[in-house]
Amino acid sequence: MARKIGSRYTVHQVIGRGSAGTVWLGEGPDGPVAVKLLREDLAADQVLVGRFVQERAALTGLDHPHVVGVHDMVVDGSDLALVMDLVQGSDLRTRLERDGVLSPLLAASVIADVADGLAAAHAAGIVHRDVKPENVLLDLAAPPGPGGAPRAKLTDFGIARLVDAPRRTRATRIIGTPDYLAPEIIEGLEPRAAVDIYATATVLYELLTGATPFGGGHTGAVLRRHVTENVPPVEGMPDGLWRIISECLAKAPASRLRAAELAARLRALLPELAGLGPLAVPEQRTAAEEVPTPGEAVYAEADAPAGGAHRRRRGPAVALVPGPQPDSTRDTHTSLRRPSAQELASYAEESRAQRERPAAGHRRTRAQMIRRRRTLAVLIAVVLLLAGAAAAWTAFAAEPPGKPAETVHAPWHPRL
Repeated sequence: MARKIGSRYTVHQVIGRGSAGTVWLGEGPDGPVAVKLLREDLAADQVLVGRFVQERAALTGLDHPHVVGVHDMVVDGSDLALVMDLVQGSDLRTRLERDGVLSPLLAASVIADVADGLAAAHAAGIVHRDVKPENVLLDLAAPPGPGGAPRAKLTDFGIARLVDAPRRTRATRIIGTPDYLAPEIIEGLEPRAAVDIYATATVLYELLTGATPFGGGHTGAVLRRHVTENVPPVEGMPDGLWRIISECLAKAPASRLRAAELAARLRALLPELAGLGPLAVPEQRTAAEEVPTPGEAVYAEADAPAGGAHRRRRGPAVALVPGPQPDSTRDTHTSLRRPSAQELASYAEESRAQRERPAAGHRRTRAQMIRRRRTLAVLIAVVLLLAGAAAAWTAFAAEPPGKPAETVHAPWHPRL
C-alpha cells in the first residue's frame, strides 16, 4: 500500500532494514528514490529533530560519485526521513556472505571508491562514524571498475552523528559497530576523520580474509583488543596491501593515512594485484568441531555461512565476560522487524497489567513501612535500656579499691 512522506514523496514497499529504520522504494518529483524512514522513537526526540534540520544543508550538499546522495530531509508529524539516490544493487555485506572473500584486485578497487567518498565528506567537515559493509552499496548499473569490480557508494553519512545527540549519550554507551570502532572512540575521545580510515581498513581486511581483525567473542573483549592488540600478519596477503592496512589500523590517529592518500595508494597498487586469486581462507567449522587448546578462546559466528564467507576470529584471546555461547551484535545493526498484530495485542495487555499493579504495590509498601517503624521503635528502646545498664555498671566498677565501706552506706544505716 502506498504511503505519503511529506507532500512530495510516496513510498511503496520496504527494500531494506537497519538499526535506525527502514528503507523504502519511493517516487518523487524527479523519479524513483530511496526513502530512509527513521524509527518513531527517533522522530519523537525533539533534540534529534533539531539536529536533523541543522545538518540538512551539509548532507544534501555532499555530491560525489561514490556517495549515495541525499536529496531531501522530511520532518512531517511522526515521520523523519531522508530521501536518497536509488542504487540498483546490493550492499557489500550481502556480496561478502553470498560469494565469499574478494580477490585483492576487487577488494582494493571497492575500498578505493569508499576512500574517495570519504575524502569528499571529510573535506566538507563530515565524519561518517559507521563505515562497515552494510553501509557500502554496490552500484550494478554503473560501468565496472578495474578487473570488473563493481562501483561502490558509501551511504548513511551523518546518521550515527545525528542519532548521537549529546543528551542521548552516556559514558558507558559507545555509538558504532564494535568490530569497526577505532581505539580513540573506545577511549572516549571526539571522533574525527581518522576513525573512518580505521573502519575502512577493517572492511578491507574483512573483504580479503572473511573476518575482522579484532572481532569475535563478547563485545567487551572486542573493544579491549582494538585498544591493546596489534593486527596479526595474514599469510599470503600482498605486501603492498598489508602495509596499507597496517598504517590505517595504527592506534594513534595521526599515524593513519588520510582518505585521499588511501585512495591513491590503493589505485597505484591495482596493476600489481591483477591476476591474483582470493586468499586461502580456512573453512568455517561448526561449534561442535571447535576444540580449543588450553589458554585459547574460540570465537565463531553462529550464523556464518559455510565456506568461511564471514569467518570469525580464532586465536589466543580472553573474553572479559566468559560465556559458553558466542556473542554476535551484527543482527542488531541490520535487522528490524515490524511486530505482528498478536504481538501488539500482547504488548497492550502487558502494559495494562503493569498500570494496575502499582496501586497494590503502593499499599503493600505502606504497610511494610508501618511495621518497620514499629520494629525500629522497639529496637531503639532496647538499645537505650542496654545503654543505661551499661553506664550504671561502668560507674559502679569505677569506685576506688581502698575506700572505707561506710562511704557506700547512707548515714542513718546502722553499723554491723
